[in-house]
Amino acid sequence: MAFVVSPSAKSWVRVDPESHFPIQNLPFGVASLGEGVQTLVTRIGEFAVDILGLIDGGVLLEYGLDEAEGYGEIGRLNFGDLRKGLYDLFREGNPKLRDNSRLKKETMFPAEELQMLLPMEIPSFVDFYSGINHASNVGKMFRPDMPPLLPNYRHLPVGYNGRASSVLPSEVPIMRPNGQSKAADAESPTFGPTKELDFELEMGFFLIEDSDFGEMIPIDRCEENMAGLVLVNDWSARDVQRWEYQPLGPFLAKSFATSISPWIVTLDALEPFRVHGPAQEPVPLPHLRGSRPGHFDIVLEVSLQTAKMTRPQVISQTNARELYWSFAQQLAHQTSNGTPVEAGDLYASGTISGTEEGTFGSMLELAWRGSKPVSMAETGEERCFIEDGDTVIFTGHCQGNGFKVGFGTLENVVVPSA
Repeated sequence: MAFVVSPSAKSWVRVDPESHFPIQNLPFGVASLGEGVQTLVTRIGEFAVDILGLIDGGVLLEYGLDEAEGYGEIGRLNFGDLRKGLYDLFREGNPKLRDNSRLKKETMFPAEELQMLLPMEIPSFVDFYSGINHASNVGKMFRPDMPPLLPNYRHLPVGYNGRASSVLPSEVPIMRPNGQSKAADAESPTFGPTKELDFELEMGFFLIEDSDFGEMIPIDRCEENMAGLVLVNDWSARDVQRWEYQPLGPFLAKSFATSISPWIVTLDALEPFRVHGPAQEPVPLPHLRGSRPGHFDIVLEVSLQTAKMTRPQVISQTNARELYWSFAQQLAHQTSNGTPVEAGDLYASGTISGTEEGTFGSMLELAWRGSKPVSMAETGEERCFIEDGDTVIFTGHCQGNGFKVGFGTLENVVVPSA
């Protein structure tokens, strides 16, 4: 049963109505406290809060976490029970931490002062292709004489295994990758920095339990194995990808970097924003047919700031409800052949695009393969793809009545290739 905090609930911590982190959220992350010390944290308003410090201070029950496990076992926590304890501690009227000035000083830090790390240790990374509008746009660009969607698209969540070793946290610079590409009028390929670096606006979910070899997780149990969602930028080198992807699909054009936002927002926090996704036609096969809506009303936004600009410019706005396949359907499909999964595994949705210009989740679409450059109002610069010195910023939130449940920001600057 989901633990949903009342929309009217308040905290003794002052939280701005525009903050992504009211008491209705209470996400989880991992932060560096300096000198090699890392800890499990939550976020409320402008504060990041050391959960292990709260446990040591005796104001929060352990909920299955002890000092020996530390943050490395975050993937095996009971997130629901831990979040209940945090809610009780921060709710308006509870003096246990509010009136303990020493413990507040030791455990509550201005969030901007902490270095946020990857929220989990990631054994495996899978990237799906569940954004039907993105898939349709790509089909229209590259297969104009064929139907935009391949025959299998509406029958199963298409995906591939990516590289967990190159998943990076927010604010880590993205180095422009080198790769092999071939111009349309060239006789042979060349090797060098990609000329078509792109972002991909995605959502991702983390797992909190292992499954056994041969076990298929039923679709109505899939969300029980999800810690929650993060923002994902699955960077892409489009020119490299065009040359290398046939016949086995994405490889070096995708494996160089995937960045994620620092806060895992639980499905309990997102429960009030559960919605139906697009109508699925034909009706999915039984193992992909859930009993309740599996999408969430998450407003997503992409901003770009070039090296010459003083502030970022919003270049795209869309919504996670545009995904064709839900997160539960993605995990059900992943395990349908009996492959075992592990706590900490990361699954990305695929690029999320709307149906209109200005709602697309990649530069490939926004500039329509270079034919409609995106103009930067402040400087007059134009972009068809991402250039060195550009900073790409993702943000996302659900809008409640007088509050937001959000993910903060995911931002990375692009630096020249080595």
